[in-house]
Amino acid sequence: MPVINPRTLAAGGLLAALTAVVALTVRKDGYVSDPVGLAWWYAACWALFAVAVFAVRKVPARQAAVLIAAGGVAVAATGLLAPPRTSTDSFRYAWDGRVQAAGISPYDHPPAAPELVKLRDDWLFPAGDACGLPERVRIPGPKGEPHCTRMNRPQVHTIYPPVAEGYFLLVHGLSPDGSRHKGLQIGGVALSAGVTAVLLLVLRRRGDPRLAALWAWCPIVPIEAVNNAHVDVLGVLLAVAGLALVAQRRRGAGGALLGAAVAAKLMPAVVLPGALAGVRRVRDAAAVLGPAAAVTAFAYLPYLLVSNSSVLGYLGGYTEEEGYDDPSARQRYALLRLVLPDDWALPALVAGVLAVVAHVLLRGDPERPWSGALAVTGAAFLLATPGYSWYALLLAALVALDGRWEWLAVAAAGAAKYVTGNSDADAQVMSATAYGVAAGIVLAAGVARRAGRARRQARAGGAAGDGERAELSSAGSTAR
Repeated sequence: MPVINPRTLAAGGLLAALTAVVALTVRKDGYVSDPVGLAWWYAACWALFAVAVFAVRKVPARQAAVLIAAGGVAVAATGLLAPPRTSTDSFRYAWDGRVQAAGISPYDHPPAAPELVKLRDDWLFPAGDACGLPERVRIPGPKGEPHCTRMNRPQVHTIYPPVAEGYFLLVHGLSPDGSRHKGLQIGGVALSAGVTAVLLLVLRRRGDPRLAALWAWCPIVPIEAVNNAHVDVLGVLLAVAGLALVAQRRRGAGGALLGAAVAAKLMPAVVLPGALAGVRRVRDAAAVLGPAAAVTAFAYLPYLLVSNSSVLGYLGGYTEEEGYDDPSARQRYALLRLVLPDDWALPALVAGVLAVVAHVLLRGDPERPWSGALAVTGAAFLLATPGYSWYALLLAALVALDGRWEWLAVAAAGAAKYVTGNSDADAQVMSATAYGVAAGIVLAAGVARRAGRARRQARAGGAAGDGERAELSSAGSTAR
């Protein structure tokens, strides 16, 4: 009978505690009614996560890999214990899948359109007393009577790219009648487990497999990838697999997967500079960018052929609504606005990101494309200070690949900003505080890491010098 290391038992105990607390957090319905109380539950999850990840560092690698994989599934599965708690996006996913199954392009009509009335049901389009809940959106019924829907922005066209739409159709086709949100949540478990598997494969060859726990056990996974079923996790899986292939110099296949990631959720475009890190020849860059562009274009092509409306959907309206051109609208660029006029925030963000991109392209390590991808993604997050916590799913996966755990503070900042959005706290102050603390952690950890590296190099140089002096002394004695 194999002997289980005591450190494995300790890490397993902490993992069990983390799983239990995440389960309780998922079941707590306080996003609107008690955001501060919910924030404390989030804080407990992140604290236990940090302790569990620290503990698994001492577990033997083989036992750690098993614990991380099994524990990752257990942590992710807690997201199945309740309907979506803090986001309504998955309801639009379910609707888009249903619309496509009826042979209609998801880009042609908004959910409130009269042309789609025949596809409505009582789950996505409740009526009567169910419309009194604050998250319900009022729309006209079939005969003009007041109805409501669980979906946000029911008067606008869908915003999701074609690979995401294909995923929604696939989940709809595989889900039994009446399964509602469960098919998407189960898909989130499968996709997050897929990310964990890719991380373990890459890290077993290229680093420490224990780092995979930084993704597998991160609270953002059960909450955002599973409970809220955000399709971002599909983009994360494709992006991580693409970067892994690029690191193996399989640039064409890697570029194709990166293109699919962009066509699943536009956010993964920020990892492309990492995939080009240190590339000196145009043909090597084209080997990545060509397949990426081709896959993205071919993904859009079927929808272009069958749609009567723009396949970009509500993208332009979304960027305007979210205040990317008006920083005060949604407390964008919170850190930049502490030191710059509002009108300078967007140009400063662009300049800052471009500077990081240039550094990655010129000085990045082609053997570790995820390192450059993390630098660009993390810098973009700190400069833009996004308010949606599920955007950081990509960041968490890159952290696990690269090992610079401090960047998870940025993901935690996004969660803090989002979950307290319905509280009485000043949104600008909360955003600046959360992301300011995260920036401080990133900076301090970076300085400490550089200092530690310098000390190790100094010790190595001193040891080499001692060895050389000993050899000279020995040679002198022999000569005498």
